[in-house]
Amino acid sequence: MSVDTLPAYLVEGAGVQHSRRDIMSRPPPRPWRRLPMSDAESADAAASTAPYSNLHAVLASGEFAVTCELGPPRGPDAADVRTKAALLRGYVDAASCTDNQGAALKMANWGAALLCRQSGVEPIMQLSCRDRNRLAIQSDVIAAQALGIRNFMSISGDSLVLGDHPMAKPVFDVQGVQLVRLLRRLRDERRTAAGDPISGDFGYLIGGAANPFAPPYGWRPLRLLKKAAAGQEFALTQMIFNVERFAEWMSYVRDEGLHERVHILAGVGPLKSARMAEFMRFKIAGMEVPDHVVERMRSARKPRREGLAICLEIIQQVREIEGVHGVHVMAIDWERMVPRLVERAGLRLPRPLPDASVAPRAAAGAA
Repeated sequence: MSVDTLPAYLVEGAGVQHSRRDIMSRPPPRPWRRLPMSDAESADAAASTAPYSNLHAVLASGEFAVTCELGPPRGPDAADVRTKAALLRGYVDAASCTDNQGAALKMANWGAALLCRQSGVEPIMQLSCRDRNRLAIQSDVIAAQALGIRNFMSISGDSLVLGDHPMAKPVFDVQGVQLVRLLRRLRDERRTAAGDPISGDFGYLIGGAANPFAPPYGWRPLRLLKKAAAGQEFALTQMIFNVERFAEWMSYVRDEGLHERVHILAGVGPLKSARMAEFMRFKIAGMEVPDHVVERMRSARKPRREGLAICLEIIQQVREIEGVHGVHVMAIDWERMVPRLVERAGLRLPRPLPDASVAPRAAAGAA
């Protein structure tokens, strides 16, 4: 991380030793005082705050949001996506359609997102920096907007060496923060990544990932701070098993006031087996699975039931943490478990269904 990209309060006195808590507790520079707006400016501001999507409306209302992951199939199986969406309808506010998750070949993110939308579940379309350059990403966003997709999520993408095409070349023309900035510029300034004007009404919520478990832990909120400054509006975190570490990260997030700028959705998910717990612990970068969780899975007579119980406990714990605005359920290839999780966690049911009144004009003619 370059000194040029750090907040001024971290650069000043760089040679002085500070504790991590001391550094992270200092407030970032405050924005300049705004002058009173004219009536016309007030009307424009009110219009700009209208929700872009159902998820946006739920978060803006203060409701505890529920999203989940929807994994596209490996082949051209539209029925697979429609079946999963039918299971999720009424139980989640949006489903995140992954983008070649695990660096393995899957149906394209926009195809799964469109099928999801047609099935009555609002999609979040993931955009991986790994597989496309900025031209291809913008082209996908324009097409998705024309088809009525209103939520996008910037991700880096899993390492190709972990997937089924290790010989493929990663792109990374832009990184996560740059992609967030590109999305905001396209939406708010009507300008492309090349700086050229572009016509049309773009309307979408901008999200991204957040990982509280990647060292150095005390500096992770600064990553979110940069994304918030770039325009990120919601964050889906890495799957949580170490609640204590997550609570510590959230304390830093609150110190920076980021919980008031970015909607934090805590990542949770049910384990299926002790082997799955051990794989996540040792093979997935930035994932923390404590010893007691692994031991519970090893000693369980019915591992899947135990994994579900652990997930429910974690949901209840993260709901008590100030600044958490929802949960993001990652039931990997186990979408049929999501309704049971939502019901047993005591989350509000039925969930608010997508409303055509929140659709941006760009999506008004979409099927």
